[in-house]
Amino acid sequence: MPEDVRPLGEFEQMVLLAVLCADNAGEAYGITVYDELVARTRRRVARGAVYMTLDRLEKKGLLSSYQTEPTSERGGRARRCYRVTKPARAALRESRRALINLWEGSAANSGL
Repeated sequence: MPEDVRPLGEFEQMVLLAVLCADNAGEAYGITVYDELVARTRRRVARGAVYMTLDRLEKKGLLSSYQTEPTSERGGRARRCYRVTKPARAALRESRRALINLWEGSAANSGL
């Protein structure tokens, strides 16, 4: 693994990928990321875990965020939207590579 690429946990990978999906569909903010996770993984996900992970990933430099203009539907409050950074893309590619290598090795030896 290249030195500048940090390993990602499974949930971090899922949140980063959900941000990419939500950003492609419009804006990636907390609830749209949560909705992508639930829809695409078919898992139960705690909303609080999503928000905590978004915050942690931003502190690690794997996400950047910006505020939208305030909207009347949110009582005049703005949304915090997220974008995946270049280091996050590199970490996701490395995670994918590692998993593919593991799958290929385990399938060859176990008949998966």
